[in-house]
Amino acid sequence: MGTVGAFFKGRACSDTLFHVLNRAFDKPIKTEERAAMPLAGGLMQHGYQCGMIWGAALAAGAQAYRLFGPGAQAETKAIVASQKLTEVFHGLNNTINCYDITNLNASSTNLQMVHYFLIKGGTIGCFRRTAEYAPEAFNAIDSALAKNQSEAPCRPASCAALLAQKMGASDRHAVTAAGLAGGIGLVGGACGALGAAIWIIGMDHIKKGTGKIEFKIPRAIDAIDSFTECTDYEFECAAIVGRKFESTGDHAAYLQAGGCGKLIEVLASA
Repeated sequence: MGTVGAFFKGRACSDTLFHVLNRAFDKPIKTEERAAMPLAGGLMQHGYQCGMIWGAALAAGAQAYRLFGPGAQAETKAIVASQKLTEVFHGLNNTINCYDITNLNASSTNLQMVHYFLIKGGTIGCFRRTAEYAPEAFNAIDSALAKNQSEAPCRPASCAALLAQKMGASDRHAVTAAGLAGGIGLVGGACGALGAAIWIIGMDHIKKGTGKIEFKIPRAIDAIDSFTECTDYEFECAAIVGRKFESTGDHAAYLQAGGCGKLIEVLASA
């Protein structure tokens, strides 16, 4: 699927997956793909869910919008597809977190990163994992979006989509981000609304600048700082909420009751 070639063109794991999956669906979206780059390293190198999962979930949301348009049905479909994407990645790697694979996070030194990626062959390992995951991810998205929906969708269906809307994103971008909900597909990992905010900030950065993307955008760093102040320095959805969501309906009911309202407002103003 061209994963290694995408890496050699200066992409990270997150935008590589978004890029190759969009092309597999024959629907490239250049700016959106590039803006996913800061999600690499487990959310700007914080070591949480691998950037491949973030990128694949965005691809699932983009395809959900193409098939179902705006609204709760597409958002719910994107969440279900993202659940499958996370399961597939775990099945291939026995973890979903970047730190478990690389032993690197935001506190790692440049020397530690050079040692892992160049001396220990970590770069080749990432190439291999991406090449293994991409076709499995495509099949997971295709299958999940083709299935009949068991739950009647209701709005708001996704915290990430709700956050995107509050940040002024289009319906298309809101659905694209929807699968990040609940720590990507409701698995309880690092907050999907935070990931959506970083992605939207990345798009704004590209559009307002030179068309290029930085790994650590100052505005995205500020958003993380505001987020952690609001959550008592917790990153993971399950820890912030106090549980994992049982279903898309459970998550929607939580949002309808005002759940994470303050957090979403803080991120929307970042």
